[in-house]
Amino acid sequence: AAAMAGEALSRVPDVQIDGDGVFKYVLVRVRGAGAPAKDVVRGHGWAEYHADIFERTAEELARHGLSCECLGGGRLSHRPEERKIHVYGYSVGFGRADHAVTTEKLKAEYPDYEITWADEGY
Repeated sequence: AAAMAGEALSRVPDVQIDGDGVFKYVLVRVRGAGAPAKDVVRGHGWAEYHADIFERTAEELARHGLSCECLGGGRLSHRPEERKIHVYGYSVGFGRADHAVTTEKLKAEYPDYEITWADEGY
């Protein structure tokens, strides 16, 4: 079971965010049975609340036998034409995500971007 969970976990993208704009994001810790956990970033403009993103993510992961918990949220400003992403803010429901962790994940996904973060702002 651990091997299968590890394989399912490895197929979960570290980062899934919208290609442009300012939108909410959540930092989610994903676990498989007996497999190590990993943190993933999900950010989408369609979401009115951070919980909307988390719930959809949890449903998708559950189909692969994975569980998750929300570590917090914030906002992303994604400006592809400038190759910039700024991470800031917090989630009223989940609290502030560790933006430093989020920033590292984004840097791995967007190596040619300037990625910054701040604890200020909503």
